[in-house]
Amino acid sequence: MAIEPRLLDWMLDSDPTLRWQVERDLAGAPPEVWGATRARIATEGFGAQLLAVQDADGQWAGGAYFPGDFDFEGPEGAPEAGQPWTATTWTLNTLRDWGLDAAALAGTAEKLDANARWEYENLPYWGGETDCCINAFTLANGAWLGADVSSLPQWFIDHRMVDGGWNCEWVEGSTRSSFHSTLNSLKGILYYESVTGGSDDLRAARHGGEEYLLERRLLRRLSTEEPIGAWATHFAYPFRWIHSALNAADYFRSASLLEGRAPDPRMAEAIEVIRAARQPDGTWTQERRHPGRAWFEIDVPVGKPSPWVTFYAIRVLDWWDAAQPA
Repeated sequence: MAIEPRLLDWMLDSDPTLRWQVERDLAGAPPEVWGATRARIATEGFGAQLLAVQDADGQWAGGAYFPGDFDFEGPEGAPEAGQPWTATTWTLNTLRDWGLDAAALAGTAEKLDANARWEYENLPYWGGETDCCINAFTLANGAWLGADVSSLPQWFIDHRMVDGGWNCEWVEGSTRSSFHSTLNSLKGILYYESVTGGSDDLRAARHGGEEYLLERRLLRRLSTEEPIGAWATHFAYPFRWIHSALNAADYFRSASLLEGRAPDPRMAEAIEVIRAARQPDGTWTQERRHPGRAWFEIDVPVGKPSPWVTFYAIRVLDWWDAAQPA
């Protein structure tokens, strides 16, 4: 997709967390340019703000998945209040996704090993727990920071559903995979593979999870062909844990580049949903907001043109279009 100079300049006029990715993936800047911008994440803007609020014990907000002061029984614990995004796992996810050099968090893996425990049964942090999304985040963050997460790859192999994916509610008896849980699991496994090389068995499990989403075209129930929900076609940044056509397509782009394979044609409908969301001025808007306590706002309010959503959409469409026959 040809990018108008004004649109490219608009995305480049942003925090280093976004700017370096625009330089690398859309502007075609050489590594020394985007690498220098990426290095600034630790010292200025959003990245520096998150590093500045890390607790002395290595955590953020005093908790593993929830802030230490989270009231599970009060108003903030109500479903409509939303998941808080300030605790350790969510902050690590954010910094990793932004491309922060792990060296900026030297010693954090060891501190979390000593001090952090999951809210579920007080389990040690790097061992994960029973929730596949949490375990996927832990797998990726551990690979990034050099922690021992060696028990988790087998956990994903052992806990795949019969239909191919994963579901965080398997403990409550669910036997069908979830779009959200499957996508989060895939993203965590892929990141781990990109760092460590993974294993044939883990890769086979990931490919099986991909089939679960592809058979449903990233958008539809397999049994009825009905759309899975508005959350799949309304885009927001940060992605958080929510499946969407854009979030899933970005995953498949990453998997395609890592493995050197072409886009799967079953993604075509999701790609057109992304394309159709483009506004007349060439941007994509922030279409929703995932509620919950956050350290600060990263992107624009709902209804405004979003440089983050626009970046992800253009990058996915460029990858898809480049692979199509002339």
